[in-house]
Amino acid sequence: MPHNHHDALLGYMDGTRHVYPLVVFYEDTDAGGIVYHANYLAFAERARSAMLNLLGFTNRNVAERHKVAIAVRHCTVDFRRAAQLEDRLTVESRVIKLGGASLGFEQKVMRDGEILVVIEIYLACMSLEELRAQRLPDELRTIFSRYLDVNKD
Repeated sequence: MPHNHHDALLGYMDGTRHVYPLVVFYEDTDAGGIVYHANYLAFAERARSAMLNLLGFTNRNVAERHKVAIAVRHCTVDFRRAAQLEDRLTVESRVIKLGGASLGFEQKVMRDGEILVVIEIYLACMSLEELRAQRLPDELRTIFSRYLDVNKD
């Protein structure tokens, strides 16, 4: 069951959205002091992991209990504005698709309410043994169905 709703390191739920704060460090930037494009995917991954943790799961315990891994299947990234060294950002994540073996998220990287990057990412549940698609574990499906938000805003 979800237990750590007040762990500041994991962000917080705001309705169906998960909000994850982060600061841009030197290692996240390129020579010009702006965030290197691939690092937005890392920010988004941190946010999804934090959301999972906040809801009472970890990637490790899901893997151990169900012998599954969640792998990225498809992703689009819309770069609108650059983030820079020491910016304080938030990643807002919404579950937009819940399939038999798949999960879809829309994740917005924001700075002061302004959208910098929009990531749409689709994940597939894979069995660790034969690395084939496998149904999402019921406990994950139950939790994520509570937060499913199909309204485009």
